[in-house]
Amino acid sequence: MEYSITNMFAEKMTEDVYVKAFAEGVEMEQREHVPLVSVVMASYNHEQYVEAAVRSVMEQKGVDFELVVIDDGSTDHSPDILEKLQGELGFRYVHRPNQGLVATMNELLSMARGKYYCSFASDDIMPPDRLKKQSDFLARHVNNVACFGQVKEMDENGHVAKDVIPLYMKNVPQVSFEQVIVSDRALHGCSEMLVTDVVRDLGGYDKRFYFEDMPLYLAILYKYGPQPASADFVCCYYRVHGENMHGDHGRMYREILRLLELYKGHKLYRTACRRWKARWFSTLAYKDRGEAFRKLPELASLSPAFLLRLPKLFIPKRFLKC
Repeated sequence: MEYSITNMFAEKMTEDVYVKAFAEGVEMEQREHVPLVSVVMASYNHEQYVEAAVRSVMEQKGVDFELVVIDDGSTDHSPDILEKLQGELGFRYVHRPNQGLVATMNELLSMARGKYYCSFASDDIMPPDRLKKQSDFLARHVNNVACFGQVKEMDENGHVAKDVIPLYMKNVPQVSFEQVIVSDRALHGCSEMLVTDVVRDLGGYDKRFYFEDMPLYLAILYKYGPQPASADFVCCYYRVHGENMHGDHGRMYREILRLLELYKGHKLYRTACRRWKARWFSTLAYKDRGEAFRKLPELASLSPAFLLRLPKLFIPKRFLKC
C-alpha cells in the first residue's frame, strides 16, 4: 500500500505510525530506483564467511548498484547473520527453504533490475572498485555482452595470494566458444559481468545441470561470439576451502560431458570430449590412482591430450601437479 498523510490520520497517531510511513516510503523509493548493476548472491551454509562477502559488495564505490541475496535454506546461522546485515545495510534479502543452486540463481536473475549483472558467492570477497571498473568497461565496449576479469586465491582465514591465478590471464584479451569447449581456456564464475537482458533472453541458468556457470558461458559465447577478458581488474578473492562445489571432480566432469552433448553438431565436439576426458583422467591420476585405473576404459583415447597425461599413473605424486 502506498503510505500517505491520509493513511496516517486514519490510524492512531503514534510515533510508530511515523516510523512505518518513513520505512514504507524508503522501501517504495528503493523499488522504483533502477541501479546500473545488480549483484546477486546465493547463500548456503557459509556462516563463517557470508558477512565478509556481503560487506565487500556493499562497500563498492563509484557505481550505482544493488545487492540481492537469497539464503537457500541454510541449516547454520547464515539466515540470522543475513537478517541482521540486511537491517544494517539495506540490501534485498529473501530466506526460504532449500531449492538448489540453479533454481536459486534463476530466482535471483528474476529479481535483478540492473542493466548489468554479476553473481557473487557467499564465501568470497569482492575487491574494491570491481563493479565500477567492469561496468565502465562494458559501457565503453557496447558491442560486447559480457566481460571477465582476474581472480586471486584466498585461504580460509582470508589471506589473499599476491598474484592472480595464471589460468585466467590466458583469457586476455578475449575468450571464445571454441577455446572454452575444448578446455584451452577456463572462465571463473566470480569474474563475470553480463548484460542482464542477454542472460534472460538465453533462458537464464540451465536447470538440466547442477552447476550454473559453464552452461551459461558456453551459450553466451556460442551465440554472441568472443567476449573480452581484462588484465586490468581483479574481480574476486576466491576462498579455497574444503566445501568448494567444484571440489567434487567426478561429478563436475560428468556434468561437463553431458553439457558437451548440447553441441554434438559442432565440428569440435569429438575433440572436446577427448580433451575433457583426458583432464578427468589427469585429476584422478593425481588424487586417486586406483580410480584412474578403473576408469581407463571410459577415459582413454589415442589423442595427444590423453597420451601426454598417461605417465602420471607411474610418476611419484610429489613430482606432479594436479
